[in-house]
Amino acid sequence: MDVSVRVKEIPYSATRVLGPYAEKAKKDGKKIYHLNIGAPDTSVPEEFFKAIANIDSHVLPYAPSKGREDLRNEISNYYKEKNIDINPDEIVITNGASEALIFAFTTITDQGDNILTSNPFYSNYYTGFRQCAIGARAFDTFVDNGYRLPSYEKIVENIDDRTKAILLSNPSNPTGVVYTEEEVRLIAQIAIDYDLYIIADEVYREFAFDNHDFFSFGEIEEIQDRLILVDSISKRFGACGARIGSVSTKNKEVYKELVKLATSRLAVSTVDQIGAAALYRVNDKYFNDVKEQFQERRDTILKELAKIDGIKVYKPEGAFYVMPELPVDDAEEFAKWLLTDFSIDNETVMIAPGNGFYYNNEIGKKHARIAYVVNVDEIPKTINLLKVALEEYNKKN
Repeated sequence: MDVSVRVKEIPYSATRVLGPYAEKAKKDGKKIYHLNIGAPDTSVPEEFFKAIANIDSHVLPYAPSKGREDLRNEISNYYKEKNIDINPDEIVITNGASEALIFAFTTITDQGDNILTSNPFYSNYYTGFRQCAIGARAFDTFVDNGYRLPSYEKIVENIDDRTKAILLSNPSNPTGVVYTEEEVRLIAQIAIDYDLYIIADEVYREFAFDNHDFFSFGEIEEIQDRLILVDSISKRFGACGARIGSVSTKNKEVYKELVKLATSRLAVSTVDQIGAAALYRVNDKYFNDVKEQFQERRDTILKELAKIDGIKVYKPEGAFYVMPELPVDDAEEFAKWLLTDFSIDNETVMIAPGNGFYYNNEIGKKHARIAYVVNVDEIPKTINLLKVALEEYNKKN
């Protein structure tokens, strides 16, 4: 018996594709510094755990399919404080942002349609596209100017008659770019001109550095009928394991179909929703402290990366990623070699090869996404490991 062609076409996540090599390295006794996956190491606010500990019930019923009312109220209040007019009955709670994206793709596309995004993009977008039997279109951005958006003309030349939406991560995973209000409005205008939906992935909203003002697609009144807003507590509160996301829209027809999809999988974890509702009552000091930690890491990693000969790097403005061009011909082969053949004092690093973040463009072969999610005191050591490894690798190749 055969498995489906569709599932064969779904790629492994670029952040996890080297997992088997890492497992073997660990079995061989190597310590690996994980710069490959965006799992923040910051403490989850204690309010989450207190809320769960205070559950006074001996039964655990399904939550409503579209999510608990208290959590949807908290998210709505959070948005309104950010000048985003989303009401509780315009929000569906999902199993992380990943399910929110799948719900969005399923609702607005048919088999053979496509979604436009940027090169590079979060690799699991493409996984979701293939899962839903749709295609990708992509406009290129470049390390040389910090992955800023190209012109209107460069973007729209990638739109065809099967394009249904523009999907953008802001602040960006994998580049860390924070798009300006002008850039956000550019995408909004293209969506209006070409009658497209906008799927706005804003899970890193709190991570905009250097006093950069984050501007949300949700603040543009003219696109409210075509905007689908994706969010999560994974990055904002460091609560990746809780798997609580959301998808929101003011488009009543789209919302009705999102709720229908939610009913088909019954419900999201009741316990984690209770904890998540408490997180949205956390004081802003938490966000400020966490952002300060990651900005310090950003500054430290840039300082250390600048010591590597031949690297092409820029200053990311948000999230907790940087995507430099490495002085190698194939970053994936180099990333494998880091795990199989390199170590100093039995320590090495793991990075995410850049090719998995690109569609129809080979430029990513020289790139790698680096997540600065290790302690700031460990960053100099990890980047020095990378520096020495590049020197040794290039001598042998």
